[in-house]
Amino acid sequence: MRSTLMHHVEQPGEPGSFQLQNDRMLKVDLAGTGGFFYARQGSMVAYQGDVDFAYQGAGGVAKMFKKAFTGEGMSLMKVSGSGDVFLAQDADQVFVLHLEGESVTVNGANVLAFESTLTWDINRVEGASMLSGGLFNTTFTGTGALAVTAYGTPVVLDVDEPTYVDMQAAVLWSTSLTSTIRKTAKLSAAIGRGSGEAYQLGLTGRGIVVVQASEGHPVPTSS
Repeated sequence: MRSTLMHHVEQPGEPGSFQLQNDRMLKVDLAGTGGFFYARQGSMVAYQGDVDFAYQGAGGVAKMFKKAFTGEGMSLMKVSGSGDVFLAQDADQVFVLHLEGESVTVNGANVLAFESTLTWDINRVEGASMLSGGLFNTTFTGTGALAVTAYGTPVVLDVDEPTYVDMQAAVLWSTSLTSTIRKTAKLSAAIGRGSGEAYQLGLTGRGIVVVQASEGHPVPTSS
């Protein structure tokens, strides 16, 4: 068979690696991952081998409570066994971060998968209040791979001066940064991609923030 489809054949990878098959699909080789890893529930698009998927909820009772209260966090599945697993989420772009004894704060909606060697918890952004929508995100710490998604090609901003980002457009940022919430002077002001946006995430210090080219997927309208 001849086809341009054959330009997209499976890419080889090292055991235990998180490897991009293309810019919208992740391949994880279970060999070498310690036997399992965590992924967003429903993100599996294919697998080869003897693989088990177990629902993990929000990752424990304490985190489940936080998720119920904050609306943040992920519905996870524990992926174990042997073989290769392919993951994707709404054809969003996928990026792999390799943490080396570091920490990073991520919007829970942008988490695709992560190695079991990473610890994580749900935390409220400093300066956030219920009036500003809470803004709870997930902090990952340790050494291991973390795969995140972005809806729209992102930009990585070097925060060397006060930086302000639309809350839904912020994918992740360095935990070394100090966060605040900035309120737009007029509630009717349309300074972002949406209308009437009143609050932005403010970041100061030294670090990076990743901003996607959208505020997330459009909410379907009922007919």
